[in-house]
Amino acid sequence: MLITQKAYARAGLVGNPSDGYFGKTISFIIRDFHAQVVLFESPELHLEMNERDEATFESIDELARKVRQFGYYGGIRLLKACCKRFFDYCTKHGIELHGRNFTLRYSSNVPPQVGMAGSSAIITACWRALTQFYGVEIPKHLVPSLVLSVENDELGIPAGLQDRVIQTYEGVVFMDFNRGHVEKQGYGIYEELDPALLPPVYVAYTTNLSEGTEVFHNDIRGRWNRGERDVVSAMYHWAGLAQRVRDMIVAGDGSKIGPLLNENFDLRRRLYKISAGNIDMVETARSVGASAKFTGSGGAIVGTYEGEGMFEELKAALVPKGYAVLKPQILPA
Repeated sequence: MLITQKAYARAGLVGNPSDGYFGKTISFIIRDFHAQVVLFESPELHLEMNERDEATFESIDELARKVRQFGYYGGIRLLKACCKRFFDYCTKHGIELHGRNFTLRYSSNVPPQVGMAGSSAIITACWRALTQFYGVEIPKHLVPSLVLSVENDELGIPAGLQDRVIQTYEGVVFMDFNRGHVEKQGYGIYEELDPALLPPVYVAYTTNLSEGTEVFHNDIRGRWNRGERDVVSAMYHWAGLAQRVRDMIVAGDGSKIGPLLNENFDLRRRLYKISAGNIDMVETARSVGASAKFTGSGGAIVGTYEGEGMFEELKAALVPKGYAVLKPQILPA
């Protein structure tokens, strides 16, 4: 038995980062990039190392480059934690697993460190492979919370549900993380939207590893927990932007959402410390008339544009500065 499962990169269109604070967001899948997990039966349970997990290097320069690109911990820990969490879930729910062993092999072409949810894509693909191997059926709306628990509970990585929801549902999804619903049910309210209703959207990301995801968060979590007015107000505002964008898209007014995407980023800029390179990427895109905001936590942006002429202007402005630009593939080819 050879099982191959994929999970795709994603772009947070609007509302983020309120997803981790009982807010609302809209995201879409980016099929141009994916993580893939291959599972096949083997005498022993084995997790194969990827280049992200290498411990031997040609030089200290290569070591530093790999750390900048992939971080310190690689992907094996993601697979190991996913397997453990899957086993715990099955044990808790009385699901008996067959005794056959397997080998897991993973790969990913999701640009690293640019906020496109590459790590959660690896976990989501692994979870899918495990459920197929063991013949376990889990309701779709529960999967994102289980995938999130791999990072939150097993690995102690702070994250929200948004990435795992869109990687589970794919397409375009409006997510309402209503506090009462999440705390009672363990998941949010997810509405799949018609991708055809989106206006023309682009994604751009840095190819300079020194200008990737923002890591300085100004203790936003602590400030939110303490009820700091500016932070709490911002979360409500981001959620409101997501609701307004959702309503406009459903009403057929998707071409008008650009200013709301800009507003999403401008509020983030007032609240967070953002690097000069990330600000430059946003401002360069806006200089040609496009809207622009982070897809996640920095390193990549998403926005709307008007016509092929503006898209060519986007590329002409961004590519010479070291940014890649693409029209994301949301639906299967």
